[in-house]
Amino acid sequence: VQLQASGGGLVQAGDSLTLSCVASGRTLSTYVMGWFRQAPGKEREFVAAIRWSGGSSSYADSVKGRFTISRDNAKNTGYLQMSNLKPEDTAVYYCALDRYLSMNPAAYDYWGQGTQVTVSS
Repeated sequence: VQLQASGGGLVQAGDSLTLSCVASGRTLSTYVMGWFRQAPGKEREFVAAIRWSGGSSSYADSVKGRFTISRDNAKNTGYLQMSNLKPEDTAVYYCALDRYLSMNPAAYDYWGQGTQVTVSS
């Protein structure tokens, strides 16, 4: 499986941004796609995850109500819509795949290359 994340950029606080993650090489119906982020000097942390089949999702408390995770089955693409961005959201964002929904990055088998999101105050 290969994952290609994109959509990061430099935005101002309060702006919105949508990240995309295109998956290739495998049917995703039995997988969970997770989004994680890692800020400089910090550990990689869970942001959100979605079950490809059924679409149930989970969010970190820090992004609930601001971020929305979704997927497009036809395009084999997952999305992370981020709104009301804050400077503390600045990080490299990664998409990942696993068989089970987990908030632990060590549980995920496949990772994208990451995309930088920078939020200025």
